Amino acid sequence: MEIIKTEIPDLVIIKNKVFEDARGYFTESYNEKTFKANGINIDFCQDNRSKSSYGVIRGLHYQLNPASQSKLVSVIVGKVYDVAVDLRKGSPTFGKWVGVELSDENHLQFLIPQGFAHGFSVLSETAIFSYKCDNFYTPELDRGIMYNDPALHIDWKIPADKALISEKDLKHPPLKDAEMNFKF
Repeated sequence: MEIIKTEIPDLVIIKNKVFEDARGYFTESYNEKTFKANGINIDFCQDNRSKSSYGVIRGLHYQLNPASQSKLVSVIVGKVYDVAVDLRKGSPTFGKWVGVELSDENHLQFLIPQGFAHGFSVLSETAIFSYKCDNFYTPELDRGIMYNDPALHIDWKIPADKALISEKDLKHPPLKDAEMNFKF
């Protein structure tokens, strides 16, 4: 397993070993011992999966404390542009974001710790997206930030006229008005 640092130190890309041959491939996507040996001490408790079509933008989502979630995300089928935004008050990277392309071809995973908003856009015809969480979904603490907040300047790599966004995600406030209770 290779840990790839990003511009925000707590956000990391994980590149697992992939063994390919004429039959296909095998990769170990999660191994608690290997993760802990690499300094990743997160106890995951819930796995989620979504299927989306081209142009779908999901996010930017997060849960308030005490139900904040770390996420280990990857793509099983297709290609997405995955984004995490730092929401930790006092962080030198507060309001900054990192984006990474995840696909069934590059087999990369993105580790997003608690205190970050998360979203992705689908760049392929369809995508099956998988994520492990270290806290259970808690609807009353579910929050979001406007996906197209001009203060963030996120390029979702989808033309505006092709973007498909849920009614819920269209109603999220900009970062400056969002409720958050994370500390660095």
